[in-house]
Amino acid sequence: MPQTDFDFDHLPERRGTGSIKWDRFPDATPYWVADMDFASPPCILDALHKRVDHGVFGYANAHEGLNEAVIDYLADTHGCEATSREIIHLSGMVPALSLACRAFCQPGDEVMISSPVYYPFFKVAADAEAETVDVPHIRDDETWRFDWEAMEKAVTPHTRMVILCNPQNPLGRVFTEAEITRLAEYCESHDLILVADEIHCDLILDPEQSHYSALRLPENFHKRLITLMAPSKTYNIAGLGYAFAVIKDPNLRNQFVNARGCTLPEINLLAMVAGEAAYRYGEPWRRDLVEYLRGNRDVLADFIRTQMPELTIHEHSATYLYWIDCTALEMENPFQFFLKEANIFLTDGGPFGNDQFVRFNFGCPRDHMLKGLEAMKGALERRPALAQQT
Repeated sequence: MPQTDFDFDHLPERRGTGSIKWDRFPDATPYWVADMDFASPPCILDALHKRVDHGVFGYANAHEGLNEAVIDYLADTHGCEATSREIIHLSGMVPALSLACRAFCQPGDEVMISSPVYYPFFKVAADAEAETVDVPHIRDDETWRFDWEAMEKAVTPHTRMVILCNPQNPLGRVFTEAEITRLAEYCESHDLILVADEIHCDLILDPEQSHYSALRLPENFHKRLITLMAPSKTYNIAGLGYAFAVIKDPNLRNQFVNARGCTLPEINLLAMVAGEAAYRYGEPWRRDLVEYLRGNRDVLADFIRTQMPELTIHEHSATYLYWIDCTALEMENPFQFFLKEANIFLTDGGPFGNDQFVRFNFGCPRDHMLKGLEAMKGALERRPALAQQT
């Protein structure tokens, strides 16, 4: 009988383990980089132990079990069909984005993104000596949206690619089928490649929402579509380094694969073992995780709205990363303020496109999350005294 009662209230000791999250600023409590403070699912740990016990760690290909697990996952979870030939296994999501730029861009070309967005989106075009064109998302009375009018003005004959982040990090937005279809039509009309980063697609927190994968677009859009996914964020195995692309069009796929050259590392053997276990056996754990994260999100949102009303938050439908607006504080750098005065390490919004925001990682035990929020509240309550001191 599979385990279905998982413990998300235990905080593992991560200091001194080589953790970027916990050891980058060892004197501050971290709520920043996108890995969770939960042990990975038992099914993954069991699979890794079994493979380690084998004792031989030679060069490895993606084994048939991994291909089958990914194909079944795409069909069962996202309603998408794929063959093993259409799947390209990769060593990580950011290398995949870089590879896409190098495959389809020449020096002087342009890659379009929409900020605020995961900061490597601003950098990967440079790997192809291309330029980044940022058309920021806009906020209306309901939600964050694409600025279609600005996108039409920004596109040029040098634009080659649009990189989509869906679900959106850091906004927590889940784009609709209509929005993804309109983006695909935009790319069609301007002869652009659409690269869909869907790494957070299994972390939809609102039960009434679902992820519309770009893979579900009508077949006529597939000749310019690259869809990227990974189990890393969902199952907390980012440090193992595994992602995959699904590219239906053979010409597009060949261009993508041929651009690899000798620049990408081989995929870690244990990463592929973990990926297979996640997709075959991890669903009960994932369901419980999402329920726990939903509770964390609701507690966090209520705390900020009632205890720190000077901060502004919007709806948040996906990911364990909350985008917090600190504009009303009227300070030069909210990230530095909370690091210095609350001794907590958040994500600085500057590299994501707006330095008046911070991003809070609530993928952790609830009492640990609340300690961070209490520290932020205390720092804000001390602000008048701090202002007098200066």
